[in-house]
Amino acid sequence: MLKDSATDSLRGTPTGFQHDAFVYASDEEFVRLAVPFVQGGLAAGESIVAVLPPKQTALLRDGLGAARDQVAFIDMTVAGGNPARLIPLWRDALEEHPGRPLRGLGEPAYVGRSAPEYEEAPLHEALLDIAFADARSFRLRCPYDASVGIDPTATHSGAEALAEKTFRTALSDVPDRAERREFGLADLGQVRQWVNAVATSYGVSGGRLDDLELALHEVCTNSIRFGGGSGTLSVWIAEGTLICDVADCGRIDDLLVGRVLPPLDGLGGRGVWLANQLCDLVQLRSGDDFTQVRLHTRLR
Repeated sequence: MLKDSATDSLRGTPTGFQHDAFVYASDEEFVRLAVPFVQGGLAAGESIVAVLPPKQTALLRDGLGAARDQVAFIDMTVAGGNPARLIPLWRDALEEHPGRPLRGLGEPAYVGRSAPEYEEAPLHEALLDIAFADARSFRLRCPYDASVGIDPTATHSGAEALAEKTFRTALSDVPDRAERREFGLADLGQVRQWVNAVATSYGVSGGRLDDLELALHEVCTNSIRFGGGSGTLSVWIAEGTLICDVADCGRIDDLLVGRVLPPLDGLGGRGVWLANQLCDLVQLRSGDDFTQVRLHTRLR
């Protein structure tokens, strides 16, 4: 089953980014659909990058035989654990192959993700069409395991409207059991100490604790700078994950915030970018009078 959002027909001459998907119900079907796609790119002299979970990587490598040595393989569970890191990954791949068409195979909604990660995968897919609207030499196909239960149709056609709607819709409510604190500029030190104590009590330590501290500081500082001078921090544990939700009254206009490294002289955006590099998952939503940034740190 092929879902297409290419600017023109896959049988015609592309005029922009080609982004489509297929759904597979078995290992054999994955191989049948993925291998010819990669072989077609190799025959056309294109650069091939496959960002897949380990099982699908092994299936594709076996199906390609000796041709597998011409493909760059990246572990999706590592590089794309936080889906917000995937647009930078594909941008880097394009920059590494200037003047040469790039054909990618990427499975962001792989089997085994958490519920919030599945929630973010469709938003990522929709944002791809915005991020690479001018990438004439980039073709990306996204496999979906049927057992995941996600229909990629919406994220591979009319994607810009879906991205806008999703980005402007608030995340699920903070649970009643969450601990909450209001904060302003003078409270940042106390907030950091409080979250450090909570995280440490659940076994977060060393570099992971440092990463959470820095990410939270950046996001809370953004609330003070751009969200009216204050915000609300809520902290709770869910399914083996420490969640820090930062909410304020600001609005973010850029749907790609945190997914494209802002210029050094730009105003804002670097804090969310940094949080995306440091946390296991970052969820961000923003509307007319609200912004939510939800940081996830797994308890290991």
